[in-house]
Amino acid sequence: MDLSTTYLGLQLPHPFIAGASPLADNVDRARALEDAGVAAIVLRSLFEEQIDAEALAHHDAAASHADSHGEATTYLADPAACVFGPEAYLEHLHAVKQAVGVPVIASLNGYTYGGWIDYARRIAAAGADALELNLYYVATDPAESADELEENAVDIVRDVKHTVGIPVAVKLSPFYTSLANFAHQLEAAGADGLVLFNRFFEPDIDVENLEVRTHMEMSRSHELLLRLRWLAILSGQRSCSLAVSGGVHTAHDAIKAVMCGAHCVQLVAAMMRSGTGVVGELRAAVAAWLQEHGYESLRQMRGSMDLSRSPDPKAYERGNYMRLLQTYRSD
Repeated sequence: MDLSTTYLGLQLPHPFIAGASPLADNVDRARALEDAGVAAIVLRSLFEEQIDAEALAHHDAAASHADSHGEATTYLADPAACVFGPEAYLEHLHAVKQAVGVPVIASLNGYTYGGWIDYARRIAAAGADALELNLYYVATDPAESADELEENAVDIVRDVKHTVGIPVAVKLSPFYTSLANFAHQLEAAGADGLVLFNRFFEPDIDVENLEVRTHMEMSRSHELLLRLRWLAILSGQRSCSLAVSGGVHTAHDAIKAVMCGAHCVQLVAAMMRSGTGVVGELRAAVAAWLQEHGYESLRQMRGSMDLSRSPDPKAYERGNYMRLLQTYRSD
């Protein structure tokens, strides 16, 4: 069965790639991912705060007051404690690229213009096959408008594309007033692909010790639903590549994502829970399903349930929401 796909202009033998995570934190792990059969590897993100001098200065100023308030002691991450600093990240990228034969995609996480525009050039020079921009930002300033935030993001994408000669994907959150319009702006600015969606690690409160607690919660299949909806909407509107990140754990999850328009599927939690062998299991299961249902290739199936081709397009829009709420009856 032909499972081949194209993502960010990269020809891949199948849609399953390793998403940004600790799974490729050293060369041996990266080789293990390749041996397990992943079609590409996204390295974990390098954060803007690790690159930009102003952000580091801000961190130092904030950290100097952290001990004066118990609830602040765990709120800010220490850039020095991160796995890779900027130089180490470039060295790791180069080493992984030399060690594996699959495409290697670097990742930058930030939101301001900062030093990472120039750093994107250095990432491309280090051998990355593509770059994933993780536009993670929590808008807390009431003086910042939605238009300003989106314009800033679009400017970053446009300038990064002018800086590098490799494909650029933008990893998004779902929390935009008009995600379809924002996706259009990003593609017009040069984005070669969109990754749906970021997963936010939300703080909790320790009520006894008055501390902010954070923890890592891996995805589950139910998180795929929001991603399916927006994959289906954007697939018929945009010509750029689409990737799904978060919520793919079974062959049916992957099939749904591709039906809604995904060119590739980023795996993290599935491999961390079940081991890298899950990649081969998913490939075999998807191939068997396609053959059983009369498909000749994955490409034939892709987008078959997106908004432009779905037999019930209103299911992705307001009409189905209204019908569901108005017809629901409690037992």
